[in-house]
Amino acid sequence: MTATPAAPSGGRADANRRRIMEVAFAELVRDPDASMDQIARAAGVVRRTVYGHFPSRDALIAALVDEAAETVADAHREGRDGITDPAEALARATLAVWEIADRYRLLVALAQRSVTMAGIKQRLAPVRKECVDLLQLGLREGVFTSPLPPAALAYVHEQSLFGLMEAVNEGALPAAEAGRSAATTLLLSAGVPADRTAAIVAAALDRHQPTDGSR
Repeated sequence: MTATPAAPSGGRADANRRRIMEVAFAELVRDPDASMDQIARAAGVVRRTVYGHFPSRDALIAALVDEAAETVADAHREGRDGITDPAEALARATLAVWEIADRYRLLVALAQRSVTMAGIKQRLAPVRKECVDLLQLGLREGVFTSPLPPAALAYVHEQSLFGLMEAVNEGALPAAEAGRSAATTLLLSAGVPADRTAAIVAAALDRHQPTDGSR
């Protein structure tokens, strides 16, 4: 059996890999059916160079999803950093995550064709664990009220975000309103009263400054 060649390494190879991923993301968002040949041409490299880093189109998409999952985890952590009130922490973390998710929502839709939803969920396991911990704290303190245990509620929140991404992709929800909608949906589903939810989300939006200027 022929061994699979190792991916190139070193400064130049790493720079090539980084550029291929950046170009691939842009090309796949522009054209979800973009081929490896198209991506190679757009990146200014030969097809062999792309395949040297990514043995298949699915492997390239999986690498992009891995990167997105890491970015989401960082955003979730930074969003709630230093916040002691679980409801405020949930709102701030959701807004921070949504800003990243909004950038990657077309990629997620594409990845579902190749990586599979189970693979995406597996990559989000560290974020889900942090969500469970936050929900558990809020339920214990009486900030949240839900008939669901924290782990089940975390899955509800995760699927709500995926649903909102799909709603934006399908034109059912304006992208500019999606961040507010996401934070509001998660707080309400955690049992936070509507008036307090509105106040928390408004305050979180005032503090949160999305890089693209949208909310």
